[in-house]
Amino acid sequence: MAQVLEFKLPDLGEGLTEAEVVRWLVEVGDVVAVDQPVVEVETAKAMVEVPCPYGGVVTARFGEEGTELPVGAPLLTVAVGSAEATESRGASGGPSGDGAASEASGNVLVGYGTGAPAARRRRVRPTPVGQAPATAADPVPTTAAHPAPVTAASSAPVRASAPAPTSVPVLGAVDPQGPVAVISPLVRKLARQHGLDLRQVAGSGRDGLILRTDVESAIRAADEDAAAVPSTPARPEPDTSGERLPLRGVRGAVAEKLSRSRREIPDATCWVDADATELMAARAAMNAAGPKVSVLALLARICTAALARFPELNSTVDAEAREIVRLTGVHLGFAAQTERGLVVPVVRDAHTRNAESIGAEIARLTEAARDGKLTPAQLTGGTFTLNNYGVFGVDGSTPIINHPEAAMLGVGRIVPKPWVHEGELAVRQVVQLSLTFDHRVCDGGTAGGFLRYVADCVEQPAVLLRTL
Repeated sequence: MAQVLEFKLPDLGEGLTEAEVVRWLVEVGDVVAVDQPVVEVETAKAMVEVPCPYGGVVTARFGEEGTELPVGAPLLTVAVGSAEATESRGASGGPSGDGAASEASGNVLVGYGTGAPAARRRRVRPTPVGQAPATAADPVPTTAAHPAPVTAASSAPVRASAPAPTSVPVLGAVDPQGPVAVISPLVRKLARQHGLDLRQVAGSGRDGLILRTDVESAIRAADEDAAAVPSTPARPEPDTSGERLPLRGVRGAVAEKLSRSRREIPDATCWVDADATELMAARAAMNAAGPKVSVLALLARICTAALARFPELNSTVDAEAREIVRLTGVHLGFAAQTERGLVVPVVRDAHTRNAESIGAEIARLTEAARDGKLTPAQLTGGTFTLNNYGVFGVDGSTPIINHPEAAMLGVGRIVPKPWVHEGELAVRQVVQLSLTFDHRVCDGGTAGGFLRYVADCVEQPAVLLRTL
């Protein structure tokens, strides 16, 4: 009678806890050999083919292509020792008898695979009464290197009077000098780090296999025992008396948003110094010919042009769906300091406005912010933020992204500095630009390209004429 064994997604190493099924290499009903690749999976590290440690007939598959499975989830089941598998291997000239028992392809992934049976010591078991002695064609007993027994196939037909095979020792039955019932190197490493003797741990897996949860439970028990032992008196707590200010209202909302940004967004910052002399000259010419346009409005217009070229930075991350949502419109937020604290009003549809229109909207929203009349709709829905901290007299900063946006551009003060211009040292108006971005939405090449384009527009405003 065939024995149905379940093959689970093995530990693929390097702390990986899941893998995506890319392509099945076998169908239900196919005959597989020991260590034959049965599925191709993709992890965060690479694409790998997973070999099955059992030989037999595939009876079920778990997980369609494109499905993500955690380590330890069932992959497929194999009927080991079935007549169909035996006849198929015998007809194809494959291994049978002794050959099947000693087959070892070497296709080993972290946590399981075949070893070299001949190199292992074999226990001698007493022959039960009424049972014929084991012969050379009997299966090799399973050791700690084999997660489950594999029944040897024979090319000869199975007779009803054939003697029962010798029993296979369970994985947990380890003598003091033999191997420990652990197949995951991560589990061994965890035990070593905590000084845990694996021989004292009872395995809850198949055939007594010691799992990571078993080791973690043993570690917790040891910690609880250690905590029960009286310890030395703790040092006195530092004096925390003083004025306490509640984190409420605007300050509380800002604190929560900034904390969430730091917790959830893997941000990175790049910066560059730019010669803003030509930009300041262009602004002076515009103001002489019409309504005044602020430096912030010009930088905002430059940002909308840069976002059109690098739309990756005008996006957000849906963590639950594990998707990057690239947004179509640019709703530009700008940081404004008020008596009630920092607020970020939003200029709606900034990508459809020119510098004069953006400047007028910034002025209107800034006045409403100072009067405390901004509505919630005017403070939410931004897709990108511009932060001009140069008004505080500082040159640079590393901005914190305004969650759930993907980037923020920081602008320092514009001051006269020595600068090499057209091959000669000159005094120029220099500004430092800092871009903090969510590393999940793009890499440094995209972020650097965005920042370089902004700096080029600052140094040569005529570059903007291509997008106006």
